[in-house]
Amino acid sequence: MMNVSPITIGGHTFTAISVALPKTNLLVVTSEKGYIMCGALDVALLNEKLKDRGIIAGRAVGVKTIDQLLDAPLESVTYEAANLGIYTGMAGRDALLKMI
Repeated sequence: MMNVSPITIGGHTFTAISVALPKTNLLVVTSEKGYIMCGALDVALLNEKLKDRGIIAGRAVGVKTIDQLLDAPLESVTYEAANLGIYTGMAGRDALLKMI
């Protein structure tokens, strides 16, 4: 099952996407500029092989719900996210606000 819904953080609207997969959930919250995602996100791939795309993204691990993704500290971020002031350990919701 897949669920797509708007969420509001600090007066700004983001899109939350959750996909129920066998034995796991795929979780993403996105803005027009970037996104945060569960542990399925391969930040190294984005930083190395897709560096020319300038993707703004952060990864949180061990999360099972969108609320947990928003509250979790980011385990890794892309180079472009770091250029916006997003850093490892920052809460997902705070990172999203920097992606506006």
